[in-house]
Parts: sequence; C-alpha cells; structure tokens
Amino acid sequence: MFYHVQKMINEIVPDEPDPGAANALQEGLGGQFGEMRTMMQYLFQSFNFRGAQAKPFRDLLHGIGTEEISHVELIATTIARLTDGSPRYNGTATDLDEPAAGGATPLSNALSDGNIHHFLVGAQGAMPVDAVGNPWSGSYVYNSGNLVLDLLYNLMLESTGRLQKCRIYEMSANRTLRSTVAYLIVRDQAHENAYAKALESLGVNWSKTLPIPKTSAEKFPEVATLLERGLENKQYTFDLDHLSEAGKIFRGASPSDPGKSLGTAQAPEGVPIDIADPRPEEFAPGLDRELLELVQATAELELAEADEPVRYGPVS
Repeated sequence: MFYHVQKMINEIVPDEPDPGAANALQEGLGGQFGEMRTMMQYLFQSFNFRGAQAKPFRDLLHGIGTEEISHVELIATTIARLTDGSPRYNGTATDLDEPAAGGATPLSNALSDGNIHHFLVGAQGAMPVDAVGNPWSGSYVYNSGNLVLDLLYNLMLESTGRLQKCRIYEMSANRTLRSTVAYLIVRDQAHENAYAKALESLGVNWSKTLPIPKTSAEKFPEVATLLERGLENKQYTFDLDHLSEAGKIFRGASPSDPGKSLGTAQAPEGVPIDIADPRPEEFAPGLDRELLELVQATAELELAEADEPVRYGPVS
C-alpha cells in the first residue's frame, strides 16, 4: 500500500523554458536506463520476492523502488516546466494570437526546438517515451528471481543511468534541468551504494565484477552541494510503520567512499508542489469560463461538506 505526500522530493529551480533540454531529459524518464525503468524493475523485484529470511533485501528493493516513483514525478514535472510556454509568446492569458496580428506565434518553437510531441501530443508536458520518441517498454524490466543476478543488474542499471545523467547535465546550462539532474546523479550514487553493499553482504566481490564508473560528477556545483550533505550515503525506506529491515544492509562503510558511513531514514522532507498555470495556446485547460466556474463551485461545495480531513493509518 502506498501513500502520497503532496511534496516534490527536490526543488525545481525556475529558469527560462528550454524545449531542447526537456527532450534530453525524456531519456532520463522513459529511456532504457531511465527512472520509469528503475521504478518498475525494483518494484516488480520486490513484489515477486521469495524467502522471508531474506526480508532485508526485499525491503531495500521496495524502498528504492518507492523512491523511484518520486523521481518519475520530479522528472515529469521538470519536463513540463521546461516546455511551459514559448518565451516568444506575446499573447494574453485569455486570447490566442491571430496570424499576422503583431504577436508572436505561440507554439512556433515546437517546429524547431526539442520534441514536437511535447507540444502536439502532450500539451507542453512529459510523455512516457525516450528522447527520440520510442514508447517506454515493459520489456526493459529485468526480474530473474535470482537475488544475486537482480542486484548485479540493478547496480549496472544505476551506474548507466548516472552516466547518462552526467551527459544530460553537460548538454544544457538551464538551471531547471540542472537542479533536477544533479539531484538524480547523487541519488543514483546512493542506489549504487545500496546494491553494492547488498552484494557485499552476500559475499560477491562486485568491485572486480562490475566496477562503478568514475564520472567525476562532483565537479558539477549542484552535485558538490548535495554531496556535502551526504545525500549519496543515505537511503530512504518510505516506511510509515517502521517495519523495514533495509537498515540491516545499508550500513557500515560506503562502497563509493569507505571513509564515510551509510545510514537509512524514513523519507526526505520534500518541498511544496506548485501546480502549473493553464496554457490557453494549448487549449489545456481553462478556455471555457463557464466550465471553470462550475469546477470552482463544485470544489467549494465539497470543502464545505467535509467535516474534517481524511486521515490514513492508525488513529490515536
């Protein structure tokens, strides 16, 4: 059972729209080594897990898989921010530009920058595809049922994902893109540490079998700041009832830096989520004033009828 906290796992720094950067980030979302892949792979491995005596490994997989849900949310929202409104659009919030009427064509950058489907199909939002538009595929998911094989594959997946994100970081100076990518680079390193530590506990000499790539990502200022907070050596359990045993594995010396120690926490604090404004040039949504008034009236009616917020979990 999952709960949703209405916060983003990391801050998305505002900057100018950049459809090209948004398309590069699509690879980190829906590509073969992207966050949709890691989310589905780790969750299915945890759902299909066998052997109660090995519960700490199941809990580790489940916690990382749950975190990956928040990474999908983070990247998708970042892509939407990067495509949110043409910087050349001089229209108003209520009217669309008329051809040759003096204002810029609202969606003209869709023809030359980034992925046209972000505008033509996705209404300036993310899609479950890679950077060249190939749909995400469940065939990416690896779940052999053999714990050592799965952990080795997961370590490779995180290492390749981090390598690709370092490349994406180098493709754009846009602060919106870099704030998200830098965070994911560091969290990928934390997950590398998790799977490396799990393999060590099973007697696997992973450092000779599958060395972690040296990316020198600490040269990126945003990454360096996160590393100073030790974010690469912390793993979240997302466990409200405190039954996770992942801490039995994720402890001791860090595989990526033996001079530092690993540790678990329930969940990060997160940052507030801002809902994007309507885009009139995309007809998404907000053009129908009467419909907006009806939605608002319905919302106010529901709030008035609610005696108290719905609460989940044990009630004291």
